[in-house]
Amino acid sequence: FARMFVQVCLYFYCKCLWRCLKFVVRKLTGQCELQRICYNTKPGAARTMKIEASLKGSKSKRLQTSVNVHPDAIEKTIDDIMELKRINPDINPQLGVSLQACLLQIVGYRNLIAEVEKLRREPYDSENPQHEEMLLKLWKCLKPNSPLKARISKQWCEIGFQGDDPKTDFRGMGLLGLYNLVYFAEWDTEIAHQVLCDSLHPKYRDVTKKELSHLSKAEWEKKKFDKAIGYSFAIVGINITDLAYNLLVSGALKTHFYNVAPEAPTLTHFQQTFCYLMHEFHKFWIDEDPLDIMEFNRVREKFYKRILKQLQNPEMALCPHFAASESLINM
Repeated sequence: FARMFVQVCLYFYCKCLWRCLKFVVRKLTGQCELQRICYNTKPGAARTMKIEASLKGSKSKRLQTSVNVHPDAIEKTIDDIMELKRINPDINPQLGVSLQACLLQIVGYRNLIAEVEKLRREPYDSENPQHEEMLLKLWKCLKPNSPLKARISKQWCEIGFQGDDPKTDFRGMGLLGLYNLVYFAEWDTEIAHQVLCDSLHPKYRDVTKKELSHLSKAEWEKKKFDKAIGYSFAIVGINITDLAYNLLVSGALKTHFYNVAPEAPTLTHFQQTFCYLMHEFHKFWIDEDPLDIMEFNRVREKFYKRILKQLQNPEMALCPHFAASESLINM
């Protein structure tokens, strides 16, 4: 009880002290916290996450709810913020532009979660012509020179599904898994074909002297004579979709999206990130060189932790070729 009492007192003390400190700094600088963030922090995740924390932590309900407005109401919300903070927009024109960019990202991220969640919850329906069309499109993109002999066929195993009918493999991620696989196969075709080929025909990897020193004789004999371990391309794609989904809903992907999307992150940004994760996981799997497919969960968890660690850097953009727009520099 005493410990809890001390913690409560400390909480209120720090909260009051922090508000007093903010009041003093505003009097000394003539700027509110939002102004100081926008003027002293470069655009991107560092600025947007500070703005988001400042608005959510405000004692004003109007400021707290500003991160949940409809995108069409953002301009009016900016006007309300400027009025509430007694900031003259004519003297501080750049502040409105910066706040608008941040709010578009914050609101857009929330809406993206809703859009992704809707796709995840929608089950694959073999009676739906659009669903079937997308599934056949996936085959055509990955196996353009091998016509599918029948809708239900063992050929589906060639691209990494578990059985004759892929619809059963989409139960975990719904349409989201299919959307991501089709996007990867259609827009990152060369890499998708290479990853598929490597998953079916894994190549040997030379064991370094350092690695050799950590292997037992039995492990070395196994690595020496066993072929390298492949995996089921489509099943792994659905699994990596789950990984990307967890990164999104946990908020971990805010760092990446706030750095690459100058305004609201979209489903396309999410799918591009999935392509990156598929390629990176493939390289990670090869480097890990697991003894058998039963090590998949261990390798996946290790990969997940590595991505999480990278996203702790506020300047991190996972995909180098998705560089932030030049327009972001001027916001």
